[in-house]
Amino acid sequence: MFRPGKDFELKVCNGFNMPPLLYNEAGRWRSVGFELEFSGLTIEQAGKALEKALGGELQQESVAKSVLHVEELGTFNIEIDWNYLKVKAAEEAEGQQEPSQWLDLLKQSAAILVPVEIVCPPIPLDRLESLSPMIASLRESGAVGTDDSMIAAYGLHINAEIPRLDATTLFAFLRAFSLLQWWLVDEHKVAFSRKLSPYIDLYPESYLNTLFSCSGPSMDQLMSDYLAHNASRNRALDMLPLFSEIDDGRVSQAVDDDKIQGRPAFHYRLPDCRIEQPELSLQNAWNCWLIVEQLAEKSAAMEMLGEKFLSMERPLLGVSRRDWTELIDQWISDQLLA
Repeated sequence: MFRPGKDFELKVCNGFNMPPLLYNEAGRWRSVGFELEFSGLTIEQAGKALEKALGGELQQESVAKSVLHVEELGTFNIEIDWNYLKVKAAEEAEGQQEPSQWLDLLKQSAAILVPVEIVCPPIPLDRLESLSPMIASLRESGAVGTDDSMIAAYGLHINAEIPRLDATTLFAFLRAFSLLQWWLVDEHKVAFSRKLSPYIDLYPESYLNTLFSCSGPSMDQLMSDYLAHNASRNRALDMLPLFSEIDDGRVSQAVDDDKIQGRPAFHYRLPDCRIEQPELSLQNAWNCWLIVEQLAEKSAAMEMLGEKFLSMERPLLGVSRRDWTELIDQWISDQLLA
């Protein structure tokens, strides 16, 4: 497990390590949202576990969705991660169709095959510790995650607000993640089931070569290159919500997916949600993401590593993933000893 050292100095706030850039363009604390996927609990049980941990007022909106309103934190959505059921349940709740038993049957079937998802509101960095009781309460109530079965490709997603919505910042984060993506899979110990799933594909090597060959690209070029190589939500670092915030029409033309919603935040999908394991915590997943944030502030290091990656290209074979991961691991160790 990576431990920050002299060259990766981190601040700590209420148990959560803090990134180098704490504030957004408006001068307020940056915010972070988390999404948790798991099974073992019904919507009602998950809602009660969340209410027990955080307080607030729990309301059931339909058979497929409940919400928890927590003063000073915001609204938490608890829902079955199946869009068809959510749409039909919402229509019934709004009186657009007659109540029917088949929705209850669908809900019971979904409990076996479809995860429950908790979507947290954006929480300021200095309030992240408020979420810690949530994991223990869900675990004690019987929630199970990624290790529950070979098909349980459940994730713990992080939506970190971008500090500045400009090309320079976007380029820095894209380069940092791309340099680290292979290493991060090992660092997170991503489950075999999720590696096989289509939900957390890494950026293709052709995109890495394009990105590492750039120097100060414009926003237009960043979007063009990304959409040419990554026209899908199913990326370990999904940039489509962020690019949609900048130019929704352009993203919609490239990707026909109504689930894409613009927001000024990175959608980091790589961590597993092993919620049944005592060692799982929001802090651990968050601290891995912080390595990306740290490297994004080191332009000289990224330039050097990008050139090294390009120099390791082998005809027809590309860059050796094992060799690159070992190089990154050694580089990080060197920073600890600096």
